[in-house]
Amino acid sequence: MKVPESQVAVLKAASANDAQTIEELAEEAGLKPETTTGAVFELEDEGLLSVEERIDESVSLTGEGKEYAENGLPEIELYEAALAAGGDENSVEMGRAIGQSGLGGPQVNIALSNYARKGYGSIDGGEIVADPDADPENDAEANALAALASGKPVEDADTLDQLESRGLVERTEATVRSVTLTDDGVTALMEGVEAAETVGQLTPEMLTTGEWRDVEFAEYNVSADAERIDGGKVHILRQTANRVKDVLVGMGFEEMDGPHADADFWINDCLFMPQDHPARTHWDRFALSNPTEIDDLPEELVEKVRRAHLDGIGEDSDGYHSPWDEEFARAIALRGHTTSLSMRYLSGNAVGELEPPQRFFSVEKVYRNDTLDPTHLLEFFQIEGWVMAEDLSVRDLMGTFEEFYEQFGITDIQFKPHYNPYTEPSFELFGRHPETNELIEIGNSGMFRPEVLEPLGVECDVMAWGLALERLLMLMYGFEDIRDVHGTLCDLELLRDVEVIH
Repeated sequence: MKVPESQVAVLKAASANDAQTIEELAEEAGLKPETTTGAVFELEDEGLLSVEERIDESVSLTGEGKEYAENGLPEIELYEAALAAGGDENSVEMGRAIGQSGLGGPQVNIALSNYARKGYGSIDGGEIVADPDADPENDAEANALAALASGKPVEDADTLDQLESRGLVERTEATVRSVTLTDDGVTALMEGVEAAETVGQLTPEMLTTGEWRDVEFAEYNVSADAERIDGGKVHILRQTANRVKDVLVGMGFEEMDGPHADADFWINDCLFMPQDHPARTHWDRFALSNPTEIDDLPEELVEKVRRAHLDGIGEDSDGYHSPWDEEFARAIALRGHTTSLSMRYLSGNAVGELEPPQRFFSVEKVYRNDTLDPTHLLEFFQIEGWVMAEDLSVRDLMGTFEEFYEQFGITDIQFKPHYNPYTEPSFELFGRHPETNELIEIGNSGMFRPEVLEPLGVECDVMAWGLALERLLMLMYGFEDIRDVHGTLCDLELLRDVEVIH
């Protein structure tokens, strides 16, 4: 009996008594796994091999899961801190317990959300109580993490489900094929199996010499499973950003660019944001330590902005009458919005003085010290835009949004009046999530106030907006948690498989 050389090697490596996996068979035969797989399926079709399939599930720790396996779950750390502070006898101020626990950032919210669920105590009105009978040593989730970290299996499906929902473990499924020789295969080996001289690929030389007429070509099993290869592709967020740019350019806009780290002057002061505004504290911004400030601010514009803050603009504006410090205005931070670019362009600082009408936009990253949740990240993309022209109104602004979002199949935009220090009138935009049917905020907008425009030297109306690219993505694709798409915990399978909406 003559068969291709790879099939001979597989037949000789296979056993009639002990089932072998494809990987074991490939090692025994000295072949690549994919070559072995093809040979196995071909021999199965000939009745020489028997193949059984099963699905094996494996569980592995995520990066966050490994951290908690080593250092402990946040809720257990909070419980131990509350106990140490006397929370088993009297309620303790929550801030004190959190401070003693050493938790920070998103771990605080994680600890608080799991503390009462797991019976460690209660939290009410900023006070925390620790249950003295709680037993963290028998915490099922903590013990499961420890077991997985040491390579031991975890059989408790409910605990694994909970850990998976928290993003601490990943489950993967793999098809395992077990191969054994059939009676016909044993008979074929006993009678003798020889390697046939077959050719697997037709070459130009075979065609020119006519050799193809005399060779035997290997048969191909077109129904055999092929190895999955995930090639690189443009991230769905970048694809959407590029589409947004195309839409805005089609609407007559030009693109802006500028620094990610900029002076507070351009980020906030030019926007008539008072220097004592809560959003300008170190809690809500990412300041730079090197360098700490910018030197090249336009002196004349700095003085005009300072006067606007102190005294206002015109008879109907009174300013803030609060301290204004030029040193604070020169401080460098990561921009919390791309309106810093708008200020540079409207002032003439970026591309020279602009004459109306003008339309500009940007789709760039911004940085905010927010609490991570399904709709907030520490960095995200903002769709900035403004139109400078005579006699603009809120109707023009609303119409622009309706035209823009219609390009993405979104036709039910809703508007809500809002307050901004830099625009009047102002309103927020909301869209309805296609899966949850909830209204989610997708942007903020308004007409720039005279206190913003007059120091910049702009003598006509300017309507402006900041829209969230990630929120647009949620409305288009139905994503419920933006962390699945963007950030360190993103769902790679989702990103590989999602179909682009055109």
